[in-house]
Amino acid sequence: MSAKIHTTNYFNTLITPPDDTKALSATVPPVKEGKKTIANFQFELIYDAPYQYSSDEVLFQIYMLRKGAEHDPVAEEKQAFFSKGQACLRTSPLVKQYGWGIHHDAAGKVALVAMESDAYRELIDDPEVKKVKAMRSSR
Repeated sequence: MSAKIHTTNYFNTLITPPDDTKALSATVPPVKEGKKTIANFQFELIYDAPYQYSSDEVLFQIYMLRKGAEHDPVAEEKQAFFSKGQACLRTSPLVKQYGWGIHHDAAGKVALVAMESDAYRELIDDPEVKKVKAMRSSR
């Protein structure tokens, strides 16, 4: 019997900033002390390739990058990673701190949408798109 595989993917869903966000508009996350943060990695992957990766693919690629693995991921590594529940993009600092919405299309692929943009307002107004708030920064 194989281990249960967890997923972080959403479909036709917009993750919106939480009520306690301090962001007034979308900003590029700064590199801190010369080191890339999770926000930097997520921003580069998603912003540079909209609707190319699913949430699971983004999280696993960042996991492998941070681990220092440059090679193609082996299936066992991916299975081990997703055998434990992973925090989804609702916990992303891009949404919580930097003013980005994360849109998951019908195929589960993600793109960043600036909270002040017309595209964001269109997604908010679209009754076919499910809206899910990001996790709050404070309790």
